[in-house]
Amino acid sequence: MKRSEINNAIRRMERLAEENGFALPPFCRWTPADWAGKGHAYDEIRDNMLGWDVTDYGLGEFDKTGFTLITLRNGNVSRADRYPKPYAEKLLMLEEGQYSPMHFHWHKMEDIINRGGGSILIRVYNSTPEETFADTDVNVCKDGRSYYVKAGAQVRLDPGESITIYPYLYHDFEVVPGTGPVLLGEVSMCNDDQNDNRFYAPVGRFPQIDEDEPVYRLLCTEYPPAGT
Repeated sequence: MKRSEINNAIRRMERLAEENGFALPPFCRWTPADWAGKGHAYDEIRDNMLGWDVTDYGLGEFDKTGFTLITLRNGNVSRADRYPKPYAEKLLMLEEGQYSPMHFHWHKMEDIINRGGGSILIRVYNSTPEETFADTDVNVCKDGRSYYVKAGAQVRLDPGESITIYPYLYHDFEVVPGTGPVLLGEVSMCNDDQNDNRFYAPVGRFPQIDEDEPVYRLLCTEYPPAGT
């Protein structure tokens, strides 16, 4: 991805969050210069990958396949002695025309919430033991209601609605055309993006970046070591 694409996506998400009354934590506003002076008091942000995350899944078509998100809080499955939080929270933006690829999580259970903006469609499949698509009906848990849909059906979330995603439940995301960008919340068990994403078709998770302009906000993979 070009750095300019990342910078512009972050600015758009900042505006969308503001339009929907979602105040971001202070570290989301820090510049690279701000980060240069941050000491070990902020290790939780570094170690648990809190902050901005913009990806095109390594496909080079961010306007078609991509996501902009912020990890707001998280524990750490590999360092639970130091970071024992069993939960995480994210804020995500999906724009019209974008798609987030089909995947499941082996361990994480999460609620996906439409926090505002447009409407989202989530296609769902159960996984077989071989991790392919099952043809069985899918139990959907949506805002306190439990019901079944056919394999591959899309569940629509309008603003305020949510769905529970269980481990081994394949799901993807796309915006209902004409409704505008969507601000999604994710409330989940501890998040491990390095090891707990099973994409149906192989893709990358974090982008290679072409530095065509200065950094606006550092991504969660780019923080400098703690200063003195």
